[in-house]
Amino acid sequence: MTVLEAIQKSAEFLGKRGVESPRLQTELLLAHLLKMPRMKLYLNFDRVLTVPETDALRDLIKRRGLREPLQHITGSTSFCGYEMTVNRHVLVPRPETELLAEAGWQFLATRPPESVTALDLCTGSGCIAIALAAKCPPAKVVATDISAEALTLARQNANGNGVAERIEFLAGDGFAALATAATRAFDLIASNPPYIPSAEIADLDPEVRDFDPWLALDGGDDGLVFYRRLAAGAAEFLKPAGKIMVEFGDGQADALKNIFESEKWIVEAVREDYSHRARILVARR
Repeated sequence: MTVLEAIQKSAEFLGKRGVESPRLQTELLLAHLLKMPRMKLYLNFDRVLTVPETDALRDLIKRRGLREPLQHITGSTSFCGYEMTVNRHVLVPRPETELLAEAGWQFLATRPPESVTALDLCTGSGCIAIALAAKCPPAKVVATDISAEALTLARQNANGNGVAERIEFLAGDGFAALATAATRAFDLIASNPPYIPSAEIADLDPEVRDFDPWLALDGGDDGLVFYRRLAAGAAEFLKPAGKIMVEFGDGQADALKNIFESEKWIVEAVREDYSHRARILVARR
């Protein structure tokens, strides 16, 4: 079987199983298997796959057909240009979260470099904390998560991206994790917390529902439980003129503004994601 034939048959298989962009998914899996850039496949359409390669591709395609995320199968994903290992213990970083990280490092660049600090609550894979540390070298970053498994992976990713020495990883629930922190006052508090209403999790795509950790998805009855805690408790950890930036779910913008404003925050902006949906709230005291 040639590379082109393998792509065509595999894409047809994935399409019948409801996988979005089945040809692209197939090409990415085959490129991963053959250890070549995806576009190089187009120069090798006539190459005949070996029996071991065919068997290995079949196994990968079966896993994707069962709706296991592509990133779990390949073991990693790119976030702001940095490679992140991912698994069942963390959310697969989404493109919209890159916008949160970018807004964060752009703000940190305006702060005094000799004392700039940032806090990433619910760090998961560590992607936000790592991007902040990499893009703003003077910054001291603290990253927290309630999941010990997530923190283990986040430390691994920080090491892999050369920023581990500037990120302090702490286990704990929300601000309680800061009890032992070396840094307790921050220019920036950033978070992509759980924000899916509990009753809606069962209706999510299988890639999310069956493979992302529910602990990182479940935002309580209305999806806003963590934001209430954040709005109520963040001020004591924020430096003067510091900012808080959070990602949130579809349709939550107005309720989120009300939550923060009721706690005497000034909401500076609600920013849109790539699909022009309100996605990131920026606030200060």
